[in-house]
Amino acid sequence: MILNYLWIGFFLIAFIVALIRVGMGDTAILKTMMDGVFDSASTGVTISMGLIGVMSLFLGFMNIGEKAGAVRFLSRIVGPFFSKLFPDLPKNHPAMGHMMMNFSANLLGLDNAATPFGLKAMESMQQDNPNKEVASNSQIMFMVLHASGLTLIPVSIIAQRVLLKSNNPTEIFIPCMIGTFVATIVAMSVTAIWQKFTWQQWKAILALSLIGSVVLAGMGIYLRLYLTKEGATTFSNLVSNGLILLLFIVFIIGGLVKKVMVFDAFIDGAKQGFDVAIKIIPYLVGIFVGISLLRTCGAFDYMVQGLSWVCHAVGIDDQFVPAMPTAFIKPFSGGGARAMMLDAMKVYGPDSFVGRLACVFQGSADTTFYIVAVYFGSVGIKNTRYAVSAALLADLAGIITAIFLAYYWPWS
Repeated sequence: MILNYLWIGFFLIAFIVALIRVGMGDTAILKTMMDGVFDSASTGVTISMGLIGVMSLFLGFMNIGEKAGAVRFLSRIVGPFFSKLFPDLPKNHPAMGHMMMNFSANLLGLDNAATPFGLKAMESMQQDNPNKEVASNSQIMFMVLHASGLTLIPVSIIAQRVLLKSNNPTEIFIPCMIGTFVATIVAMSVTAIWQKFTWQQWKAILALSLIGSVVLAGMGIYLRLYLTKEGATTFSNLVSNGLILLLFIVFIIGGLVKKVMVFDAFIDGAKQGFDVAIKIIPYLVGIFVGISLLRTCGAFDYMVQGLSWVCHAVGIDDQFVPAMPTAFIKPFSGGGARAMMLDAMKVYGPDSFVGRLACVFQGSADTTFYIVAVYFGSVGIKNTRYAVSAALLADLAGIITAIFLAYYWPWS
């Protein structure tokens, strides 16, 4: 529903701006807009087809990991921590297992596995919800954590950077991890304040925040202060590429231990890469056409100029402004934000400041309004209380962190 209104809005804004420019004597604007429409439709298909190889690679290995028990292993690790976040649920409540599977699948980028687990978790919690039309504390905490977008490997972003011929497609791996970690901590903390957590519950959040912050901050300080720019680039490349390769190897070893037919599992997962690429063709074409109209009619330029003017007025560098459309649309539509990110990389280059920042924006948050609509709508909840506010605050934290990293991370 939201994407429907967003797409209609693209066309209406472009039409109004075009009429104004035609009235001012710019008769060539209509041809420019239509040329852009045809080019963007072709680009949408090209990008979708180009994703098949990389998506098949990652989804193939992810399927090996799933069959080897990686999701269940992660569930056992995070179990004690999540029990602190959901005090209203008994220890053996069925929703707990579904939530752990959902979070674990998200960490591994297994969206197809995560969604069914998430919907089942909401259904289980709804059975104990005294007011069926009002979200319970446990449902809100679950939704907010899911909407914070915590993912270890931004598979689709790396794949799209490969497609657009980035010199270092995986360099956004650690910044995305930092951005989504900050968003998740903010999501937990804000929700905990609303839910009046006890000191025992807060200790779990503070412990996770401290451990994660020390590790990530230590890595950032080491890169900034103790390595040259070339050394920092080398270290970042080793960590980013090494962790992904290590994960692949661990999945294969785990599959062998569990007596999984590893290659067959890889093939079954890789087939999904083709299916995903084909399914997003109409989606990307539609979004790209709308974005093209906004760009070619000049609406994007006006928006960027307006935000840049505000930055200059308050004395802030405006280099980050062209990447902001990705951040603005992300809470509404993952596909729309993906298209904005791709557009930024195509216009400015995948290894440019704007291209990198758009990627980190995409990897630092999730589609808040879509998740609210699907998860709460699936169980008939009408009053979501403070869930949207908490999730949007987490999105804001991820955006601010992404901008900070774009300026201070030692990119190559």
